[in-house]
Amino acid sequence: MAGKAEAEGAERHVSGVEVLAGMRALATDLFGPLAAQVWRAWGVREPIDWGRIVFLLVEAHLLNRQETDTIEDFREEFDFDEVFVRTYRPVLPEDPNDLGGPELG
Repeated sequence: MAGKAEAEGAERHVSGVEVLAGMRALATDLFGPLAAQVWRAWGVREPIDWGRIVFLLVEAHLLNRQETDTIEDFREEFDFDEVFVRTYRPVLPEDPNDLGGPELG
């Protein structure tokens, strides 16, 4: 999502803000308006919880970090219900036959 697939080294770095934006977009795509409830079921109650998870992965040597990265990078204020429920707009295909079910008509 950050457009860094071809980048190398420090240019490939993804910030906490970018991670959160990607997590929000993925959650919306996968779970729609239920994303807030899914995150809560996983124990994610606020955005900084993702930072805690990322830094646990860093401590386990599963992710790398730069010296300037901190858990505070994940301290973004957003209301899960506002982001996932109230602003959710489904994206429907133009052709009803693209819904994945049996062909209509």
